[in-house]
Amino acid sequence: MQLDTTTLNTLLQPDIGLNALLRGIEKESLRVRADGALSQRPHPQGMGSALTHRAITTDFSEAQLELITGVHASPEAVLQELSDVHVFVQKHLGDELLWPSSMPCILAADQAQIPLGQYGSSNIAQAKTVYRRGLGNRYGRLMQTISGIHYNFSVPDALWQALGKTSQDSQTEAYFGLIRNFRRWSWLLLYLFGAAPAVCRSFIQGLDHKLDQFNEGTYYLPHATSLRMGRLGYQSEAQSALDVSYNSVADYSRSMRVGLTESYADYQAIQPAANGEYPQLNDAVLQIENEFYGTIRPKRTTRSGERPLSALNERGVEYVEVRCVDLNPFEPLGINAEQIRFCDTFLLLCLLADSPPDSAQSRGKLARNQTRVVERGREPGLQLEADAGLMGLREWASALLEACQPIAAALDQAHGGFSNNYQHSLQQQQAKVARPQLTPSAKVIAAMATRGSFFKFTMDQAEQVRERLRTTAIDPATLQELEQESAASLVRQAEIEVADTQTFAEFLEDYLALP
Repeated sequence: MQLDTTTLNTLLQPDIGLNALLRGIEKESLRVRADGALSQRPHPQGMGSALTHRAITTDFSEAQLELITGVHASPEAVLQELSDVHVFVQKHLGDELLWPSSMPCILAADQAQIPLGQYGSSNIAQAKTVYRRGLGNRYGRLMQTISGIHYNFSVPDALWQALGKTSQDSQTEAYFGLIRNFRRWSWLLLYLFGAAPAVCRSFIQGLDHKLDQFNEGTYYLPHATSLRMGRLGYQSEAQSALDVSYNSVADYSRSMRVGLTESYADYQAIQPAANGEYPQLNDAVLQIENEFYGTIRPKRTTRSGERPLSALNERGVEYVEVRCVDLNPFEPLGINAEQIRFCDTFLLLCLLADSPPDSAQSRGKLARNQTRVVERGREPGLQLEADAGLMGLREWASALLEACQPIAAALDQAHGGFSNNYQHSLQQQQAKVARPQLTPSAKVIAAMATRGSFFKFTMDQAEQVRERLRTTAIDPATLQELEQESAASLVRQAEIEVADTQTFAEFLEDYLALP
């Protein structure tokens, strides 16, 4: 995993774009009532249309906000926009709070009381709701209330040029190399940033959860890091059978096409409701591309009406979407600059290091490593499956972080050399490897012991976040811009509804068609 001398020398050249890495954030949070129960209110009108607002939408549930930043060339800029959107949202929450943990709490026994996202009466709006209904029917609505952060990352042209990747095909190939390495090593992010070692009792109702009881209302595993990334979270027997390859865009597309076109018996058995509601978009393993769960995705911005897979095949990878980041309940925004800087450093390591092809055997190995770190990541002496055999997590993590050192130094140099922010972030991660009690997951368990339960800890944090956001200043011009965007988004939604000419059945046939 060590970088060769030529690559290291390239990183030290001036003006190669290391100070212009591009990133954006999508952050999910549940709206909860003052008593901590999931909100039953519709998406607040003052936040605009969840269908068309550029920065504020919903994920699975009507009560699950998704806040989206634009693309920024610095950690500070992306966090500033994320903060502004949070402050704006808080102004429209009334007595509700943003739940700051990835794992939900106080969910009703009747999953029908978890409201699906609603986007209006247009065909595309109905399709979005039907897709969510399908997710609920396939996996249960409880699982869909899990929230996280998606970190979008792309390489600027100057860096591609310095690396000799001048064509889109070569850049796409390099992005897939990044993805393969990331999947091999993403267990490191689960250890360093996992913040979901516990769940509320209401989340595991009726499940064979295999968790220990912390107290009457809380279940956990003593060395867990991120339960949302394990058996209780985004796991699926149907999807695991796909065994998606990331060796090339062609291999990835072939794997995904199988999921998008092959019927699955259990999903064929899902029947429409008595009122004729569509129970899902189709009975394939994947209704659409977004249903595929993974720690990272290759992405390309789609044109109107274009399928994501078609966009990838036609124009290659534009950026990657990291999907294994928990909400940090100790941070008002769920993420901070230190974490962003390490993600940048780590993703560059994944890009620049040699990336052997994956195989069914290697994909099975990385899945087992992920499960071990999810459930036992802080366990003393834990071993993982490396290429050469079993290797201690601490030893392997230390080697990966050591390989990050010259990249962090180059990033600091590219930012003027006046601070060592990237190297400091790296040192913070090295400290977590040496002292597991410094990890967010360990801190959550310690805080639960002090506060009494997962619920009480997270509610306290939610109230602190609310007060922090209420007292955070926002530039008047930015506030006005967000208010105007909310109003304009409602107009755009109405225009889409008026413009519809097809029946929903006709629309759906076109919407799901793959070339």
